[in-house]
Amino acid sequence: MDKMQALAVIDGKKDWLDHLGDQVWDCAETAFQEFGSMKILCDALAEAGFEVAQNVGDVPTAFTGRYGSGKPVIGFLGEFDALSGLNQKACCTSKEAFQAGAPGHGCGHNNLGVGSLGAAIAVKEYLSANNLPGTVIYYGCPGEEGGSGKAFMAREGVFDELDIALTWHPGDVNCVASGSSLANYQVSYKFKGISAHAAGCPHLGRSALDAVELMNVAVNFLREHVIPEARMHYAITNSGGFSPNVVQAEAEVLYLLRAPKTPQVAEIYDRVNDIAKGAALMTSTQLETRFIKACSNVVPNNVLERLMHKNLSELPLPTYTDEEMAFAKSIRESVENLSNTLESKADKYGIEGKRLAKEHKDDIINNFVVPYVPDDTAMPGSTDVGDVSWVCPTAQVNTATWASGTPGHSWQVVAQGKSEIAHKATILAAKVMAGTAIDAILDPSIIEAAKEELNDRLDGGKYVCPIPKGVKPAAINPGK
Repeated sequence: MDKMQALAVIDGKKDWLDHLGDQVWDCAETAFQEFGSMKILCDALAEAGFEVAQNVGDVPTAFTGRYGSGKPVIGFLGEFDALSGLNQKACCTSKEAFQAGAPGHGCGHNNLGVGSLGAAIAVKEYLSANNLPGTVIYYGCPGEEGGSGKAFMAREGVFDELDIALTWHPGDVNCVASGSSLANYQVSYKFKGISAHAAGCPHLGRSALDAVELMNVAVNFLREHVIPEARMHYAITNSGGFSPNVVQAEAEVLYLLRAPKTPQVAEIYDRVNDIAKGAALMTSTQLETRFIKACSNVVPNNVLERLMHKNLSELPLPTYTDEEMAFAKSIRESVENLSNTLESKADKYGIEGKRLAKEHKDDIINNFVVPYVPDDTAMPGSTDVGDVSWVCPTAQVNTATWASGTPGHSWQVVAQGKSEIAHKATILAAKVMAGTAIDAILDPSIIEAAKEELNDRLDGGKYVCPIPKGVKPAAINPGK
């Protein structure tokens, strides 16, 4: 079996993979509650001949599928969690939930997990057919949205045996992602006070809500005095009740702190902790701080990225029917403040990027390959892929799963999750990852060069999980 025959295995399983992705879309479970989605993918791994293990890294919804033995050890990262409150009818061009308030796949992780599975199967078949040494491991990684499942897994050494890790993400462009990301901490601050009649005897009360509000005001003043790249977000998850004539005895706020490097987040975290303590002192309330999760910044690997871009560039891109284009056009027209993703990042891609942005400004689907440009700057978001990238060389591809200009974490993403556009992009991503892995298997010097680059970038540093020992995965946003 040659490389192209291995990639053809993915084409042969397209209907099966499409169905799996649609089943996961139907489950739509949030962080660390993805038991139904886990079963779908574990059953599929077993059917494909992988040895399945669950509760990996002491994370109940984390799992692996393993095939083969010896070196190299290639990992494929699969995600499958949904977002709370984004329930939406499939293939519908207007915002219309079928279960108000329920979760929905607003980041395309139903496709993500299945694309990585397709890649793992193709590489497994390649090793088997050619009687080659090597190990393929599919990683079922839960809770990427607000849970940092991979960081919990990395803390327990789950990825330590890998030579390289490959993954992908749905989006509205075909490109190989280069650059870093923001490390983050997520922390809950709960204040406890004393209830009292807010008019009759307010002096006897101690307001936990006052403490939350004072904390938030102080953090907003702090924004001027942290590095410009830092981000501090919060949500009041418990305001103390619905009675304004009662002094609120309990209130809670959830913070997400981000910066380009983990030590920078740690410093901001210490300052925010001091603010929380100050708010408790000012209001004579008690403070309870609970560390929820954290993730590290991505360490780019240009060696793997160039190889992945080569595979993306050599593969034929999908073709679309008139019906599919009409659906994408309607989705695109539903987006307010429409902007083209490539246009917003054109400067990063130089002259060629600017040309493509201008030429394809009004494209319904971005059906072309964006130039590869190595980049070390941090994107404004975060991903727990970062924790894996500290452990082994890691690369990620994006494929045009959605209509051009579709914003992430939106009902439009959910609506497109079961479309044929998404299915075709998932198959393309699977082929890119599988092709990259096969090239690395055939040329061990690629893996050695990728490892050398990682060592150079870490400059003697080692991965230290930002999640303290003893902190367990927590379901912050339970599904309805």
